[in-house]
Amino acid sequence: MRSTSAATAFAVLFSSVALSVAAAGTASAESADVVSPGGFVVNHTLQRVYVSDQANGRILAADYNGTLVGLNVGFGDVSDLVLSDDGATLYAALPSSHEIVALDPATLKVRTRYTVATDTGPRHLAFTSGKVWFSYGDQWDGDLGSVDPAVDPASGTDPVALAQLPTEGTGVGLWGQVLLDTDPLRPGLLAVGETGDSTGTEAVLDVSSGTPKVTAWHDSSYDLNDGVGDIDLVAGSDRVLVNGTDRHAYANGTFTKAGAYPAGQRADVSRIGLIAQIAGTKVAIYRPSAAQPVRTYSTGTQPAADVVWAPDSSRVFALVASGNSYTVKPLTQPTLNVPTLTVNAPATATRTKQLTVTGKLSATIPLPSGAKLAVTRTDLESPNGKSLPTATVKADGTYSFTNSPPVGGKVTYKVSYAGDATHTAVSASDKVDVSRASTALKLNNNGKLYNHGADVKFTAHLGTTYKNRSVQIYADPFGGDKPKKLIKSGKVNSAGDISAWVDMTRDTAVTAVFSGDARYKPKTVKVTAYARVKISTAVSKHYKTAKIGSTSYSWFHKNTDPLLTTTMSYYPGRQQRFDLQVYYQGSWYSAESQYFPIGTNGKSAITLEAPGESGIRARMRSVYVNGSSGDTVNSTTYGSWKYLYFSN
Repeated sequence: MRSTSAATAFAVLFSSVALSVAAAGTASAESADVVSPGGFVVNHTLQRVYVSDQANGRILAADYNGTLVGLNVGFGDVSDLVLSDDGATLYAALPSSHEIVALDPATLKVRTRYTVATDTGPRHLAFTSGKVWFSYGDQWDGDLGSVDPAVDPASGTDPVALAQLPTEGTGVGLWGQVLLDTDPLRPGLLAVGETGDSTGTEAVLDVSSGTPKVTAWHDSSYDLNDGVGDIDLVAGSDRVLVNGTDRHAYANGTFTKAGAYPAGQRADVSRIGLIAQIAGTKVAIYRPSAAQPVRTYSTGTQPAADVVWAPDSSRVFALVASGNSYTVKPLTQPTLNVPTLTVNAPATATRTKQLTVTGKLSATIPLPSGAKLAVTRTDLESPNGKSLPTATVKADGTYSFTNSPPVGGKVTYKVSYAGDATHTAVSASDKVDVSRASTALKLNNNGKLYNHGADVKFTAHLGTTYKNRSVQIYADPFGGDKPKKLIKSGKVNSAGDISAWVDMTRDTAVTAVFSGDARYKPKTVKVTAYARVKISTAVSKHYKTAKIGSTSYSWFHKNTDPLLTTTMSYYPGRQQRFDLQVYYQGSWYSAESQYFPIGTNGKSAITLEAPGESGIRARMRSVYVNGSSGDTVNSTTYGSWKYLYFSN
C-alpha cells in the first residue's frame, strides 16, 4: 500500500484509513544522456560511436546518426575508451576498480578483465603495435603500462606490464596519469601529454618493439606550453597538436614550435591530417597548417565536451551540451567549405513591372571564376517554380538580374549554387509582395465546451475572391501524439460556406485556410473548442445500496475495504485526482485530495481501508484537472460523487 498525505488526513478522521493504488505504471526507457563524458571513439566497420559516462559508470553506443543503440552499466568510473586497430575489441579504463576491460564492440558485453596492480589508475588509454597502453600513478609518480591481448593469463604470464616509461632521456619522469594518443597509420608511435603540471611535459615514444623508447621529450620550461589539456599525434608529419591549437614539431629528440591554429581548447586529428577543433561554442575544421577553417559548426550555448573523427574522415562527432548532460551529434561533410549566398529583392512590387534582384556569393575557400547561379521564380500560377536565365557571379562575388512578375501575391526568387569539389551546394531566396486585395474568412464555435466524444460541426464562410473558391479545414487535437490533420478540402457552396465534423475527444484547434489567388491574399482563421474527459467510478465490495435521506449510499460493513475503480479517457502519464470527504455534524469535510495514475486500460483502482467503526459517512469523486493531472489535452472535468456508509 502507498501512504499519502490524503491518507494521513483521512486517518485522523477515521482512526485508520489509507489509500493504495491497484494499477501499475509503465517504466521509462533508459536515458541516452551522458552526464560526465569520459572516452569517445568511433568504430567505422560497425558504424558505432562509443562514449563512457564517468558519473554513472556506463558505456553507450550510438549509430552514425547519434541514436542510442547499445548500453552497458555498472562499471563505476569509466575514464577512457580505445579501440583496437582492427576495431574488433573495445577497451575501457576503470580507475575505481583498477582494471582494463575488453568488450565486444557489437554487444558491449565484457570479454576479459585485466587487473592493474596500482592504487592510482589506469586513467588514459591508447592502442598501437598490438597492445593497449595506459597511464597510471600519482604526483611525480606517473608511469606507463601496457596490456598484451595476445598473452593468455592461463599460461602463467601476466598480460599486464607496469613501469614501461623509459628511464633514459625522461628527466624526472611524469607528474601523474598522462594523456595518450596514437595514429593507426603511424603504428608504433605514442604521444604523451602531462596534465597537472604547468610546464606541461610532452613526449613521443616509439613502442613498436614492445619496449618504449624516447623519440622526443620536453619538460624543461614554459617555452612550448603553460600546461597540457589535450594532445594529438598529427597524421602525415612529425608533429603533435597541443590543446587543440599549437603545432609542435619533433626531431632529434626535441620539440620546436611549428605554428598554431586560431585559439581553441581541444581537438582531434583525422587520418588525412584534418583538424576538428573545439573553439568556444564552435567546432572548426582546418586543413593542415591552414589559418582559415574549411567549415565551422555551432554547438549552441555551451562548448562541446569532446570531438572525434570517423576513421574515413566522412564526418566528425561532437559531444554537445543538452541541459545538464551531453549527447552525440554527427557533423557531416566536414571537408567541404560552406559558401554564403545572399539574395536581395524589393519588399514590394507592381505586377508586370520590372524589378531587380541582387546578391553575393562568397566563401572562405576561393570559388571557381565565373560561377553560374540557377534562378527560379515561384508564384501562384507557377507553384512548382519557373526557371529563369542563369546569373553569373562577378569577380567580386556579386550578381544581379531583372524580371517582371506576371502574377500578384507572394513571388519567391530562389538562387542556387550547385557546389563543386571543395564547396557544398547552397541556395537562398527572397520574396516580393505583389499587392492583392483582402477577403473575409470566418469560422464558428470558438471557445465552446463539449462533452467527450461529441460530434461538432465547424463551418467556414469565405467572402469575395477572384478564381480560387477553395478552403481547407484542419483539426489539431491537443497533445503531441496527434498531429494537425486536414479534415476537409473543397470549394465553398453558393453561400460561401464549407463545413467539417470533429469528434471532440480532446481540446482541439480548428483552422480554416484560404490559399489566395492572383488578386486576393491568403487568409487563415483559427478557433479553439474544448472537450471534457469521460469519467465514471464503480463502487464494489458493498453489501447493499440504500438511501440516507434522499441520497443513495453504498453500504459497507465497518471492517470491509471499499474498492473504487475509476474509468477515465486514457492519455500517457494521465492521473486522476481522488477527492475524499467525510460527513461530520451536518457538513462535509475534505480529507485532502491525491493524484493517482490511470493505467493504459483507462482504469485506476483505489482501495480504501475500512475505518473499523460504524456510523461513518464518506464520499469520493474522480476529477481530471487540466495541467495538474499530468497533461493539458482536455478541459477540467468533475466526476459524480459516490457516497459510502459504514455500518456494523
